[in-house]
Amino acid sequence: MAHPPHPVASTFTIREARADDWPQIWPIIQDVVTEQQTVPYDPEMRESDAERMWLLAAPARVVVAVDDRGVAGTANMYANRPGPGNHIASGTLMVARRARGAGVGRALTTDLIAWARRSGFAAVQFNAVVETNAAAVRLYESLAFVTLGVAPRAFRHPVLGEVGLRIMWLDL
Repeated sequence: MAHPPHPVASTFTIREARADDWPQIWPIIQDVVTEQQTVPYDPEMRESDAERMWLLAAPARVVVAVDDRGVAGTANMYANRPGPGNHIASGTLMVARRARGAGVGRALTTDLIAWARRSGFAAVQFNAVVETNAAAVRLYESLAFVTLGVAPRAFRHPVLGEVGLRIMWLDL
């Protein structure tokens, strides 16, 4: 049975993800991916593949946002590309349906930016922000990200058809 939406931000904490968080992270990833509205991941992704893709080893970082009901969101962060591109950070964020609108996405994004600065990255680049994901676009723009360009029709939205993917950038 689905939980009702979480009331606007009780309190939550961002912390490093632990192995025992996976049973709460996986349902968030599975829900977001199968919605097929905000991330370009295969909706048929198996749990084992998701775990390998999400729980990246250092120097990458994986965090969770935890509230009184458990994991409310998660993010991973890493160098956008190896070698000559490793001075630019990237990452992916996912928020549990019950916690959307409560500030979890903002807290995770702010944490990612702080990590990128501490780690000496020159910028943060989000490679594939679905242009119809208005909440994410609004959030990132409020944190000074700019859209470098849009790959037209690069994402098959289940309701809206083919929509663009934004490349969003923040100089650090």
